Amino acid sequence: MIEQQKDPHAGQGLETRRRRAGYVGFLVGFVATLAFFAFFPGLPHVIDWGAILASVAVGGLTRWGCQSWTTRRAGQKAKHM
Repeated sequence: MIEQQKDPHAGQGLETRRRRAGYVGFLVGFVATLAFFAFFPGLPHVIDWGAILASVAVGGLTRWGCQSWTTRRAGQKAKHM
């Protein structure tokens, strides 16, 4: 039998996609939350520390969601191949 050789860089593409999805997800969540606090009617249109901390938290949650979605999506593609 022929042994299959493993490529040491095989998982690098998935990790790169997860990292990019995390960056984009964080930025989208952060900017969307800041825009909400800045422009939503009825709120004082002031960006204070609470709005910044909330934006960082929402950005982190969005980052986590995008990374898990990317990982799950890659797993589904691997099953169908």
